[in-house]
Amino acid sequence: MVTVEDVRRFALTLPRTTEHLIRDRVKFRVGRIVYVAFSRDETIMGFGFPKEERAALVAADPGTFLLPRESDLRYHWVEARMAALEPDEMRELVLEAWRMCVPKKVRLEQERAATP
Repeated sequence: MVTVEDVRRFALTLPRTTEHLIRDRVKFRVGRIVYVAFSRDETIMGFGFPKEERAALVAADPGTFLLPRESDLRYHWVEARMAALEPDEMRELVLEAWRMCVPKKVRLEQERAATP
C-alpha cells in the first residue's frame, strides 16, 4: 500500500513542487496549480489526468480508480484508492500529473535529467 509519505518523498523531487496543507488536506502543486491532493483521511489520492482518458482508466480498474465528485468533473482530475496503488504506479501517476501543469521547458529539463 502506498502512503502519503511515499508520495511526498517522490513529489518533492519534482522541480517547482511545493506541499501545502489546505483545510486539513495535503496537496502538492506547481505555482497555484494543484496536481495531487489527498482526502482528509488520506485514503484517496486525487491527481491531474486528461479528461478524455479518465473514463477508460476508471472502467479498466474500478477497484483502484474512481471519478471525482460531480462538481469536479469539469477539471482534469481523477481519484485513486491508496490501498490499491502500487509504488511504481503511484510514481507514474504523480509524474504525469506534474507534467500536465509544469511549464514545457521545466518538463523537458526533467526528462533529459531522468534519461540515462
